[in-house]
Amino acid sequence: MSTVPATATTPGAAGILAEIDRRADDLIGLTCDLVRFDTTVRGEASESARDEADLQEYLAGRLRRAGATVDVFTPKPGDLPDSPQTPPGLGFDGRPQLIARFPGTGGGRSLLFNGHIDVVSAEPRSGWSSDPFRAEVRDGRLYGRGTCDMKGGIAAAVIAAETLAALGIRLPGDLLINTATDEEWNGAGTLASVGYGVRADAAVVPEPTDLDVVTAQRGILGGTVTVAGRPGHAEHPPGDWRSGGAVNAIEKTLPVLAALGRLRERWADDPAHRHPLLPPPSIVPTTIKGGEWWVTYPASCEVALDITYLPAQADGGGWASRVRDDIERAVRDACAGDGWLTAHPPRFAWDTELPPAEVPAGHPLVHALAASATALGRTPRVLGEPSWTDAATLTRLGDTPAVCLGPTATRPDGSPTLHTIDEYIEVADLIDTAKALALAALSMTAPATHPHPHA
Repeated sequence: MSTVPATATTPGAAGILAEIDRRADDLIGLTCDLVRFDTTVRGEASESARDEADLQEYLAGRLRRAGATVDVFTPKPGDLPDSPQTPPGLGFDGRPQLIARFPGTGGGRSLLFNGHIDVVSAEPRSGWSSDPFRAEVRDGRLYGRGTCDMKGGIAAAVIAAETLAALGIRLPGDLLINTATDEEWNGAGTLASVGYGVRADAAVVPEPTDLDVVTAQRGILGGTVTVAGRPGHAEHPPGDWRSGGAVNAIEKTLPVLAALGRLRERWADDPAHRHPLLPPPSIVPTTIKGGEWWVTYPASCEVALDITYLPAQADGGGWASRVRDDIERAVRDACAGDGWLTAHPPRFAWDTELPPAEVPAGHPLVHALAASATALGRTPRVLGEPSWTDAATLTRLGDTPAVCLGPTATRPDGSPTLHTIDEYIEVADLIDTAKALALAALSMTAPATHPHPHA
């Protein structure tokens, strides 16, 4: 255990690990309690709240009993930092955020544990082997919606903080816990927390990572492209479009899709778009809607796009303006040889935009987490996240370098456990995550011996 130092006045790393082992049943029980709250993510701003407020109050009471000062707050739309990440006027009625603080003795670095309380839909519930909102242990695994993504990670962070407090360990720096809403939609909860003033010298987001350390992630851009047509009777020849003839919008969408496919291939082949930890950027058409009636030439066709991009593709502010320009230019060029599409160019509408982020591999937090996992007998890797997490918001907009380390992320066959039927977490991973977070807090909040870079 010598790779993770303890101060002379604490019970030491071995005592912390033993106490977390003693609290293993409490950790499993806390995870089960969090799963019982239905915090299924809203699909749009008009959807009403579910059990978010009740979950936050439950955690608030528990953290106060452990000795933390706790603030549960409901942001107002104007509280969010100005960014393209969330829709204008987004509200949080019934969806409060939580920030808890275990104050340090002074002179040390602050560390933040951040986690999102929302989960994706459990439908179709008929496919589950057990009730997705009544977590249960089977064969060393804890099954339930949100067990790995990421109520198990939140429970591990809470138990880590409670263990340190119960042992009388006062860290030199503050230890903070921030539980947020809406990550599965657009990261609004952590963005609102940043606007509220949540900051630290470093942060860990215990998303499922198989206890590897995730330091980089791609940005995400969502949008739609709409191609216009002209209706007419599908069983009659369409005639010349220049004379008012019908135009099939679905068929006119094909060159647009082909252009997006070619651009995706160019991105993948471009050496400038290679990253040591991340897959290439990509463009994926995810839904398509076209037509009005089965015997009518479709008047329009709309394609939704999910776009992932690398930190190097971001503009000076860290956002996707250059990516948007690249996509629109590729489609415009592809339409240049088509008279109808030249006269009626496809229309783009851009919505969700989540920034990419990266923390240097040499950051002290990366070393602290890797050392903590190693002390538990793990062989942690430094990896990239092909999707997105709230760590990017903290890093890019919160002046808080953030990385991910958490429990079970993959099944034995390599497929993900999150967002799936029969989502589960390995109980051993759950316990080791709490241990790794506690050990990292012990190491990271010690006074810095030299400055460390902010990403």
